[in-house]
Amino acid sequence: MISLLEAHLLCCALVLLDLVTRTWRYQWLLQGLETPISFRSALVVNAVGDAAAAATPNRLGADPARLAATAYAGVPATAGFVAILIETIVMWPVLIAAAGWLALIYAPRWWRTAGPLLAATMERTWPWVVALIALGIVLWVVLRRFFPVLSHKMRRSSRRALAYARRMPAWPIAASVVLTLISQAARVAILPVMALTLPHPPPIGPLVFGSFALIYSQLLLPTPSGAGVVDIGFVGGAVGNLGERHRALLFIWRFYTTIVPIALGVILGLREYGRPVVTAILRGRAQREAISAQERAGGDLSP
Repeated sequence: MISLLEAHLLCCALVLLDLVTRTWRYQWLLQGLETPISFRSALVVNAVGDAAAAATPNRLGADPARLAATAYAGVPATAGFVAILIETIVMWPVLIAAAGWLALIYAPRWWRTAGPLLAATMERTWPWVVALIALGIVLWVVLRRFFPVLSHKMRRSSRRALAYARRMPAWPIAASVVLTLISQAARVAILPVMALTLPHPPPIGPLVFGSFALIYSQLLLPTPSGAGVVDIGFVGGAVGNLGERHRALLFIWRFYTTIVPIALGVILGLREYGRPVVTAILRGRAQREAISAQERAGGDLSP
């Protein structure tokens, strides 16, 4: 058991570790593509992407926002696109491997604890869950119009992306695997750390599995940050019996995994780019505008 202050300090450190490792990953991939970017610029790019991801269904706004912020940072759009593509190619196998390992070790114990609680919760709340998913799908359809994956110029540029990828040495990709593991572990550890403040915390293994499931199920849920569905799962027993403090822990967990990323993205983006640019990025307009501005300034979209 740890004190509440110690838990908050550890959670702040975990949030920082997650952001820093992903900043290094993006910075080093761009360095491997011979388009270096400063740590500060890469940090802001990732923070802005986090804010857009947390506020949109299926994290739909993340990559367009990061591409726009990368272009405003002076990086060729094709290089930014390829770096994000490589990140995605690395992330999914690491995520699937981590999910498989956790499921193999902890899923049976987790289901024995959480299964009956979740079944009872779904029996009571299934109309709300169905309504939230339906609303999320509507939002997803609407927001696709505001967050196009690629603009016309970006599609033309991406045809030459393979030439950028051929420049990539092996070390940034290998480093990306390690940094992705560290980032995922930092995110998953936030809930177990907060649970250690309880007088009788649930078993750590199933708790870690539940935390992993809640965080990464948001990639598939059509509501922003899995809002509603994840919260019902949290209080309904997906992470075990947290006792009378389960609602307080839900708020704290949401604070560190959703509110803090949005706040950091907005604050850092405003300081780096200014209000008009951040507004354009978060509304999904800025990718085309940034690439056009780069072209007017003489930026090269080709390798």
